[in-house]
Amino acid sequence: MSARAIATVQVPASTSNLGPGFDALGLALGLYLHVDVTAITEDGAGDLRCAFAGAPPPGENLIVTGFRAVCHAYGAVGVPSLDVTVRCDIPPCAGLGSSAAALVAGGRLAALVVAGVSEVDVIDVLTAIEGHPDNVTAAMLGGLVAGCIDARGHVCVVAAPWPDAVRLVFATPSLSLPTRTARAVLPAQVSRQDAIYNVQRTALLLQALATGRLDVLREAFSDRLHQPYRQALVPGLAEMLALEAPGMLGAFLSGAGPSVAVCVAGDTAPVIGAVREIYATIDPEVTIRVLAVHQPAMAAPLAVAHG
Repeated sequence: MSARAIATVQVPASTSNLGPGFDALGLALGLYLHVDVTAITEDGAGDLRCAFAGAPPPGENLIVTGFRAVCHAYGAVGVPSLDVTVRCDIPPCAGLGSSAAALVAGGRLAALVVAGVSEVDVIDVLTAIEGHPDNVTAAMLGGLVAGCIDARGHVCVVAAPWPDAVRLVFATPSLSLPTRTARAVLPAQVSRQDAIYNVQRTALLLQALATGRLDVLREAFSDRLHQPYRQALVPGLAEMLALEAPGMLGAFLSGAGPSVAVCVAGDTAPVIGAVREIYATIDPEVTIRVLAVHQPAMAAPLAVAHG
């Protein structure tokens, strides 16, 4: 019989960029990383021992990384050791925020045992690891987030509810695409015209979602900073961005990919059918999910910033 959980941390998946909002916009999704604390040992060693239900994620254990980073950042000494069991429904290297979710889980575990560590503190520490605030803040706060890192290295972010009328269909190819590979193809510099193009559409996207102008979302999801360069790495991306189907509002590459998100008004069945047709020959093993948004706990927008 498994040990009863003393505490549970549940962290949502996330998509980021949403087309033009490169490294600035994120959205929390109803797919989760679950961590149950099964034992706390007051030994002062500050160890985090993870038992995984299923295969452990590839590479570094980022839950441990997030835990240690928050403990170290706030000079915690004599921290108890934790035994945890981990179950993750978020696929790795899929553009659905699995790395950020793991870091956030570790940061939240640290906040359980380190006195005085706030949500804002955890966001700052973990964003410094990620290098951008989009996935971390979405996983911490829920909903649609827009954020930046200020001159002092602190994160300023606003989280707001996602409109219920906009549903999300995700196509995840069987290809695994590490974020570092997807970032390596991006240019070091972009033109002023392309920068303006994305600023305009990011502004349009946020206003459209806030006011219910869903008719302009296809244009608002357009991007010149990352999707064109990643197109060769992502099977079906070009076809998905050009897709037209009943109820479809627009599409964008989810994070660094290879998942692609399609926004839909109403019945998702016609879009799912059209997506299956695209991948029938490109990647028959594609996974198609309809994901809810993990909304923020509050009803009104929440701003997080250091004073």
